[in-house]
Amino acid sequence: MVSCMDLSLIVPVYKQEKTIVKDLKRILKRLDDTPYKYEVIAVVDGEVDKSAEKIKSINNQHLKLIKYKKNHGKGYAIRQGLKRAKGKYVAFIDSGMEIDPEGIVMLMEHMKWYDADIMVGSKRHPVSQVNYPPIRRLLSWGYSWLVRILFGVKVKDTQAGLKIFRKEMMDEVLPVLLVKRYAFDIEILAVAKRFGYNKIYEGPIKLDYQFDSLVSAASMNTILKMLIDTLAVFYRLNILRYYEKKSSRS
Repeated sequence: MVSCMDLSLIVPVYKQEKTIVKDLKRILKRLDDTPYKYEVIAVVDGEVDKSAEKIKSINNQHLKLIKYKKNHGKGYAIRQGLKRAKGKYVAFIDSGMEIDPEGIVMLMEHMKWYDADIMVGSKRHPVSQVNYPPIRRLLSWGYSWLVRILFGVKVKDTQAGLKIFRKEMMDEVLPVLLVKRYAFDIEILAVAKRFGYNKIYEGPIKLDYQFDSLVSAASMNTILKMLIDTLAVFYRLNILRYYEKKSSRS
């Protein structure tokens, strides 16, 4: 059955009570100015503040809310949204608005131009406008090369928080995914490629990174956990052949 909805956009939310109303209204306003039939699914990843209450105060027919008590991680939150998405294309964008919502529209256009399976918002696209600390640029460059070596996914930036997928592809890939937190993006790309979805392209974004340029102990801990998750995906993909065994194809 062909969906009559063009786009489902998932917005994972964690501890965003101060800015989430402004963020969502900005997204909704931008999508209202497009010809797309769309829905925005805000997923509150753990009711630890008043984010859910703030979202409920927004009166917009295109906005839906998913919430649950315990925090599980960004990957888990996006999966919950994807399970309920109805659009021909499904996407996610990080809350916090470091990435300009204009990028959603640009990637949707690229998605159609290329007839893509996946469009990846990329900080390293030549047209992207990026305010990003040098140390973060270096870490992103190093990680992108690791991803190329491990998985053969030839994109220059896998970690920017904006991606769009063909829904029929996600319906096949989503049920076998395991990562809840740090390498969710990589798991989708690697499994999609293994299943034969090779039309993976990068598109431009506008990003204004808001955090300190220094790499803190906390962020280094996150980087370490991300590397562990990434190696776990490689192990499941290439050693255990887990994803193929769990796929509906098998």
